[in-house]
Order: sequence, then structure tokens, then C-alpha cells
Amino acid sequence: MFRRRASEAKHEATVPDPGHGVGPVRSGGPVSSGRPASSGRSDSSDSSGRPGSSGAGEPGRAAAEPWGPPPAGLDVSAPHPARVWNYWLGGRDFFAADKAAGEEIGREFPHLAEMARAERAFLVRAVRFLAGPAKIRQYLDIGAGLPAGGNTHEIAQRIAPDSKIVYADNDPAVLLHAKALLGNPMLASTPGGAVCYTEADLRDVAAVLACAGSALSLSRPVALILLGVLGHVDDYGAARSIASQLMDALPAGSYLVAADGMAANQGIVGAQRRYDESARPRYGASAPASYVLRRTDELTSFFDGLELTEPGVVPCPQWRPDGRGPEGASPDAAVAVCGVARKP
Repeated sequence: MFRRRASEAKHEATVPDPGHGVGPVRSGGPVSSGRPASSGRSDSSDSSGRPGSSGAGEPGRAAAEPWGPPPAGLDVSAPHPARVWNYWLGGRDFFAADKAAGEEIGREFPHLAEMARAERAFLVRAVRFLAGPAKIRQYLDIGAGLPAGGNTHEIAQRIAPDSKIVYADNDPAVLLHAKALLGNPMLASTPGGAVCYTEADLRDVAAVLACAGSALSLSRPVALILLGVLGHVDDYGAARSIASQLMDALPAGSYLVAADGMAANQGIVGAQRRYDESARPRYGASAPASYVLRRTDELTSFFDGLELTEPGVVPCPQWRPDGRGPEGASPDAAVAVCGVARKP
């Protein structure tokens, strides 16, 4: 749930509400994006996605190893794409193998970490707009991955405590982290709102909507969030169809919030291809599905039939910048584009 990739493996698990980059690595497959769930440790990164203290200074914990014990049943001896994404965002749901992989991948494929941070900073600004001026109180966040600072429910409920959020993911590791997250009073839902995780695959639109309908009222406006996930659907027509079907099922006044990696140049396209080829040897069974970088016009078409809010479909750093984006972000060197649009 916490942006944006998941593994291709299926896993049935729904976590009830106890009260709650480039998508290529965001936790893994078509429904998981790589936005990282906390294992109950407080997150010190700020809303821009900048790294926090990573646990330094906590009693009994070595500065070099900020992580605590993993959720029960979770093997952390090998890296996982969602936890690598979490490491890039300055979260705390990563372990030694994930940190090592994140540093190695970051050196070899720097566009991935740039995408992660750009999409996270955009998400924070977009949810502020939705919860504030747009007055949206329901959110369906698909493929959110694990949590780092600035998760959808944290931003929305800070502005409107009665907001309800459904996170849909198909990554078993993300769902295990989610159980711990939702049990932490510091990160759980406000009393007047609701937050839940559910298992669903982006390609199964009916299942996604059924899961959403169990916690949200689909007769009232919903913000559909698709960050870094449509690139995992390699067929362009199928990706457009999924976005269209999901929005068709939502009422007028709903919003689509989407961002994905951009084929900015052949160097980035080639790097993404090499990363995809390396994923299976690197991650094994938890390897994310291949990720397709698309042209800006192709990404813009996901908003067909909707009313784009200003400034339209633009590189992530250019969408209503607030000066608190990731350090070093350059609008001219953007690797992901985004947009927010309302259903008339």
C-alpha cells in the first residue's frame, strides 16, 4: 500500500481496520507499486520522502542497523522490491539485504530511486489538494507498497479526520507488514475515519472494486490512486482499459490520481530494460513484473474523458510544487509524469 511494487505471486489476505518509485520496484506486480507498510516502528522521514534518522539514537539499536525484528513469518534474508523502495524513500521497513540491494541498484539504475522520490512527493501534494479544496473523503490506493512518510491516509486524515482509505496490494510481504502497521496506534486510522488493506490484483477490476466496496461507499466520490502501477501492464490498450473501467465504476466527482515512469530518453529506456532482466536473479520469486516506460502522450491518454486539474499532465516536480520536494529534484530531468483529473 505504501507506493507503489508487488510480486507476481498471489496471496489471499485482508487486514480489517482496527480503528488504520517508478513503480518498477514499488512493491512488485500489477497491483503493488512500491510505496511502502510499517512494521510498527515510527517513521522519521518527512512528507517529501526525504530520509529521516533511520532509527539512529534509539536505545539498544546499533546506528548501522536501524531495523527491528521483522513481522512474524517474513523472511528478510533476501532483498524484496517493496522494502528496497522503502529504503529509497527514507522509510524504516527495510533490512540489511534490502539496504545493500538498494545501494547497488541505485548506483546502477539511478532513475529508479529518482522515480520513487518524485512520485512520493507528488502523492503528498495531490492528497493535500484532494482532502482540502476538492473535499474528497474516500480513497482507493492501488499498489501502494510499504509505508514511508507521507502515506495517503496520514495526509488525508490530517486534513479531514473522517477520511476512509482502502489500500489494495497483491504482495504477501506488504500484507504482512500491513498487519503490524494497522496495529500501531501512532500509524492507525483516526477514530472518525477508516483504513484497511485488502488483497487484489490490478488486472482483476471486479475484485478490486469488490474489495473497495466493502469499506467505501461507491455511490459517493472516490479518489482512485494509481502511482507507478500501470507500467506493470505491458499492453498499452489493456492499461488504458483498466484505468477506464475503474473510473467508469466510480460516480461523478471522483478523481483519478496517476503517475508513471516516462521514456525520457533511450538511456533510461535501456536502463529500465536491463533492470527488468536483472530482477528475477536479484529477487527470486518476489521479483516485480517488468515495467514499461511510456511516452507523455500515452500517459496523458489515461485521463481521457476526465477534467484535468491545473497544471495538467506534467513531470512530477512541476505538479503544484511546494518547495518541499525531494532534494535535487529537477523539473528538466524528470523521469516520471503525473496528473490529477476529475470525473464530470
